[in-house]
Amino acid sequence: MKARIQDKEIQLEQNDGKWVPVHAPDAVVETLADGRLLIQVHNQTFTARLGEVNKADKIVTVYLNGKKAEVHVKEPLDDLLHAMGLDQLTKPKAQTIKAPMPGLVLDVCTEPGMEVKKGDKVLVLEAMKMENIIKAQGDGIVGKVLVEKGQAVDKNQLLIEFI
Repeated sequence: MKARIQDKEIQLEQNDGKWVPVHAPDAVVETLADGRLLIQVHNQTFTARLGEVNKADKIVTVYLNGKKAEVHVKEPLDDLLHAMGLDQLTKPKAQTIKAPMPGLVLDVCTEPGMEVKKGDKVLVLEAMKMENIIKAQGDGIVGKVLVEKGQAVDKNQLLIEFI
């Protein structure tokens, strides 16, 4: 298994139930009684505690010496998919955005041809005196914006199409 912490990549393998760094013979990883890991590398000692695990994006939040770090996990299959150019097929793609409820469009934050990433704000919809931020559900390029600021919309009305 490969793990990327910020800009550094390390490779680990499991040996007798313990995670051992592959290319760091001077590194030692021990599991403490409370579940934390004790990592010793180049005369430095770190403690690591597991946080949130996002299986879909293969990101694990780890606390190293109490500081939050995101670890991007790569398995051998991920490397093979990347080498074949197939890794982009697994990323969610935006297709359409429909109104989740009836309301009034307060703001349109995108335009045709604009590239959006998953989680980007694309529209603000007011419903029952509350502002609802509508976000892209995946990566994509905006094809058509079918509503404008100030327009009333019905539930499930098509708001934005992607190409």
